[in-house]
Amino acid sequence: DVDTLELMNAKVLHLEPDNQFYTKYFLECVDTTTNYLVYAPFAKPAIRENHLADTIKYSKEFFADRASLLTLDLGIDERFKPVIQHYIKFFGEKKRTQAFYDLELETFNRNTIEVALMSVICKCKTPSYEEVLRIVLTDAGFEENPYLEEFKRYDLLDAFWKQGADIFGYADEKPTLEKFTMTMFVTYAAKVLTVEVPAAWKPFVSFKSGNVIAFLDNLMNSYIYGDRFDEISKLVYDSLKGETEFSKLPVESLVSCGIFAGIDEILIRWATERLELEDVAAKLGDDTIPQLLKKRRQEHFGKKYRSEYFVLENAWHIISSMQYAPSNSLNDMVESYTGSLYLMDRRYRYFYYYLDKVNFGEAEREGGLDRKLDGCFDKLKELVENIYANDYLAKVCTNWNDLFVSEEDSLQIIKQPEFYNRNVEYAKENLVVIISDALRYEVGMTLFEKLQADEKCTATMKTMASTLPSVTQYGMAALLPHRTLELTEDYSVLVDGQKVETLEQRQAVLQKYNPASCSVQYDDIKDLSVKDLQAMFTRQEVVYVYHNQIDARGDKANTENEVFNACEEAVEEISTLIRRLTSANRTRFIITADHGFQYRRNKLTESDKIVSVASAASVASRRYLLADEAIISEGIASMELGVMMQNQDNRKVSYPVGADVFKTSGAGLNYVHGGCSPQEMLIPLIEVKTEKKFVKTTTAKVALVSLTSKITNLITSLDFVQTDAVSDIVKETTYRIYFVDGSGEKISNEHLYIADKKDKETIKRVFRLRFSFKNKKYDKSQKYYLVAFDDNKALEVLRHEVVMDIAFADDFGFGF
Repeated sequence: DVDTLELMNAKVLHLEPDNQFYTKYFLECVDTTTNYLVYAPFAKPAIRENHLADTIKYSKEFFADRASLLTLDLGIDERFKPVIQHYIKFFGEKKRTQAFYDLELETFNRNTIEVALMSVICKCKTPSYEEVLRIVLTDAGFEENPYLEEFKRYDLLDAFWKQGADIFGYADEKPTLEKFTMTMFVTYAAKVLTVEVPAAWKPFVSFKSGNVIAFLDNLMNSYIYGDRFDEISKLVYDSLKGETEFSKLPVESLVSCGIFAGIDEILIRWATERLELEDVAAKLGDDTIPQLLKKRRQEHFGKKYRSEYFVLENAWHIISSMQYAPSNSLNDMVESYTGSLYLMDRRYRYFYYYLDKVNFGEAEREGGLDRKLDGCFDKLKELVENIYANDYLAKVCTNWNDLFVSEEDSLQIIKQPEFYNRNVEYAKENLVVIISDALRYEVGMTLFEKLQADEKCTATMKTMASTLPSVTQYGMAALLPHRTLELTEDYSVLVDGQKVETLEQRQAVLQKYNPASCSVQYDDIKDLSVKDLQAMFTRQEVVYVYHNQIDARGDKANTENEVFNACEEAVEEISTLIRRLTSANRTRFIITADHGFQYRRNKLTESDKIVSVASAASVASRRYLLADEAIISEGIASMELGVMMQNQDNRKVSYPVGADVFKTSGAGLNYVHGGCSPQEMLIPLIEVKTEKKFVKTTTAKVALVSLTSKITNLITSLDFVQTDAVSDIVKETTYRIYFVDGSGEKISNEHLYIADKKDKETIKRVFRLRFSFKNKKYDKSQKYYLVAFDDNKALEVLRHEVVMDIAFADDFGFGF
């Protein structure tokens, strides 16, 4: 088309391979005034053969080939045109070419151009080799990786491996994606382990550890790619024979390594073995077992092994508390139980709550890891069971009953029949009473702590004594307003001469004392809208809400082993109900129970049962007998029914002194109540005042303690402090903490820190983080920053300027 050009101020001059000297003569001697476009439809000759070489120096060159046009259009220096020409096949499709343009590179050289080409193939939004590698690893497997196939198609495969060598130090004559990935993981492990890596792994150790650690930390902590990281980690772990090799290393050397799930399994086995030996003082380095468990829960794989770590934590507390110190008086025992002893029941509950999660397929629900911990806790379970049943429960029950018979009349806590008169009758505000069947004291304490943590709740908790026998029929009746509580000949309960077994019967009694009262079942209101709740509760001064989650599961033989799950669900349901009723304009609540319960997981043996006495009773149950006269036998105590019912009934309730049960027929054996023990008779009395108005809360903040303004090493540890203790108005949050350069690019690994410390002493909220910086050149005149982001709010909360004064970064300046 050159002959059709119409140039405004120039003529076209055709150059041929054999007329160059004449053309030079013509331009410099014959016509020195006209502008010419010299058209040369052949390759530029070597400079020895090029007669126009000096003419070109004072002229401008224009090339019409694809590479030249791209170079010109993008503003690429002419010396990098061969790079574009080398990859000209890539630009054969308009869509790919446009994607390359859209990356808007600011500087062009071989590296930036090749990374941009790979970024287009990987559909990255920014030109970044780290991002390219992330996509290559997370979107496909090691074998027949489609991205590497595309790189090979466009002759980019060598460039991909060269970048891997330059940035991450992976150099191999026959590189593979699997070996590249193994190099990354081994290099990371080599830096965080406190001993040398196994000899077979040493060839995989790269000298670019800072870049490797930063890359893997960012990949591991990613919400989007974290699961794929787990899969890659397992593949590498298996390829490296990690289970065998790590098992040869000292266990304490593994604590700081969080990139392999297998290490968590090794640490879990170690902690389990120490606890089986009752070695509660065992340490790994400076970490006690509870400190180790908490630290590992906050590592990446902590969420996968959360239940295992909580099993061990609760087992540690149970084993540590095995020495029971008897109380000398009943009131002292109530104080002791409600002050600290109840924690043993809570720890036992949570031990099985999390053990059930481990045993019933939590692995499949939380990522499907191939775990090798089946049966790991069997011996520990037996130890916990033995301590709880024999060293705690039996002794607590015996101590309680030794004191109860003689000191009951001096009991200083409120008794259940006094509940309405002392807590409801004279209430100055509309009141919702939530009665949760079998909400024993320690479960009530869990609910209380949850309510306390709600900034819109003000909660107080007292202790109340249930009736004896501690059963639903008697407890529910005692919580109603009454002048008389009496028992019929068949031991049914009458309130002011009326039966109160149904919801309607209980409501009739309530309305007799306060017409503006009603009673409802939790199941009937749990799904109502706030508007419907408002309509139901309008003009009601007192509402009794009957909640039944724990007893409903525990009292059935086929579900009694779900009772600890039911406890957790009960706490959640009640706290949720309070929030919803607050929205429906109810702000005063009392939560209590009809009775508590005892539960042991192991099946009771014949030695746990008291035999040959139930036949003498009019009413026989696992934990109590009712008769006209006391049942006299070893291990049995008795009391007049009227004592805890506060009436004149002199018939007798007999009950085991210890944690034994009577041998009777009927469903259920592990979950029992009705007897005389703190677990059965001490129930929570929680008063709650809620606020509808907005309550300002803050999140726990972090600050830098180390007075650091200069970074001089590629690996640096810094001290931080959580400035406020977590409370009802200071909420926990998660921070992402790392270093960036002036343009915002990460230059270090990233730490996830959970700010959840509740310690009042500031020194106990200090923590240390270790940073590995990318191995690159740093300019002391440029600005670099330590930054912290609140992960929940996606908000930067800390920016601290530092000088990067690392003398030998970037391969010690030798360019290897």
